[in-house]
Formats: sequence, C-alpha cells, structure tokens
Amino acid sequence: MHAERNYTTQLGAGLGMISETLDLLRLWEPGLIPAQLVDRAVETGLFSRATARRARNLTAEMFAPRYLANDGVVASRIKYLLEHRFPHDSLIQIFFLQTARAQQVFGDFVINVYWPKYSTGATTLSSDDAERFIHRALDAGRMKKRWSESMIRRVSGYLLGCCADFGLLSGRGRKKERVVKRFSIRSDVALYLAHELHFAGQSDMSVIHHLDWRLFGLEAQDVLRLMKTLGHDGHLLIQSSADLVQISWKYRSMEECLNALTQG
Repeated sequence: MHAERNYTTQLGAGLGMISETLDLLRLWEPGLIPAQLVDRAVETGLFSRATARRARNLTAEMFAPRYLANDGVVASRIKYLLEHRFPHDSLIQIFFLQTARAQQVFGDFVINVYWPKYSTGATTLSSDDAERFIHRALDAGRMKKRWSESMIRRVSGYLLGCCADFGLLSGRGRKKERVVKRFSIRSDVALYLAHELHFAGQSDMSVIHHLDWRLFGLEAQDVLRLMKTLGHDGHLLIQSSADLVQISWKYRSMEECLNALTQG
C-alpha cells in the first residue's frame, strides 16, 4: 500500500469475502502455491454454489494477492490464529488490513474518504462520495486507462460494499448511502500489526509512523498512546520523547507474538 500502484476493478470479484477467506485458509497448506490452491478449491467443491470460473476468481484474484504473497507468510500466520481460536472479530480486522494492502483503491478510499468523514461526525457515506474519490484518482492518473461512467459507478459500489463487509459502514445491497459505524482497532490486532512491522525490519520510529495505522484512523500520537497501553499490559516497553521512540520488544519472533495472542 506504500509504493503507489494503479487502481484496478479487481475488488469487485469478492469485496471483503470473509467467509470465503476462512474456507480457503482452512483448505490452504504451507507450500501450496496459488495455482494449486485454485485446483484444490475446484476439485473439493469448496464453493459448491459457484461456477469453477467464480471459484478460480475468488482464489486467484482475491485470496492470493491478499494472503499468499511472499510464499504465504501472512496466510501461515493467520491460519495459526484461526486454528488457535483467535477472536473472530479480530481476524476480520486482519482481513481488512490485508485487503487494504492488496487493493490500493480500497485502502486509499478508507484513509482519504472514510476517516475524514468519520472525524467530522458525518453519519453517512454515499456513492457520490465514492464517485468523487474515483474521479480525483482518474484525474491524477491512477488508472492504466480511463474508466467509463458505468465502471465508476460499479467500483463506487464495491468500495461501499467492502467497507460494509468489514464493519466500517452498515447495510448491504445496492444502497447509495450507508450509515457510518464506529470502527476502532482491537488491542490484539494492534499488537499483531506492531510486531509484524517490527519483524519486517521497521525501526521503532517507523513502526509508530507507519501508514498502515491510518487504515484504522490512527495518527502517530494515537499509535504512541496505544503502544503505551500495550506496554502496560506487559507486551513491550516503550520510551518516547519529542523526537525519539525506543521500544523494548518482549517477543523475539513473530511466532512468539502469535503464541502470546492465542494464550488469552
């Protein structure tokens, strides 16, 4: 989500696809590449009510970019959490994070439209808001080729629908206006994200200022307060001044962090 990428219409293949993601995580095994997972999903009839083409689209175009990059590292972590009864609502927030990372049009919409609306106390978000966002992106050259007005309308619906899937907005179906819901990062997801960034090689200061936190409506000062709360819970030790952040990390690997997350 950090190096700018072209916006695509790929989100429409499945939006948040929460139940499908859970099914595919249960089916996936470490070492299974996307093409093999596609074949297994079709052969086992995982999506019995879907056509083979639909099953392939969900697996190859939606699940794989979100969870199977870097040899499935993220899928392995989330599968571990799933198998050790990590809270369902927390899993959904990690799905939200991965979707926003993989589908930049969605991540940018959340950061640049949803949260500004939320912070001003707006009670609804409309398809007009989404369409204006897409038009600005078109003018900024974020698409390989200019989208038609009908495509703009469809993608605006995808954006609102995906927000609804992950609990940022209420309602389903073809609604031009949806109610803004209260949405905040769960403490176990914050712990997961902080350690994921740390073990990816981010400096302590970079962890605090990372763009991923903005998906949850958090600026650096909010993240700092959140990290201090995690420190009070015994997960880490944080010291900060105006221009310095130093964190002593309790867990020596992401695996240790995952184990701690599932012990509560």
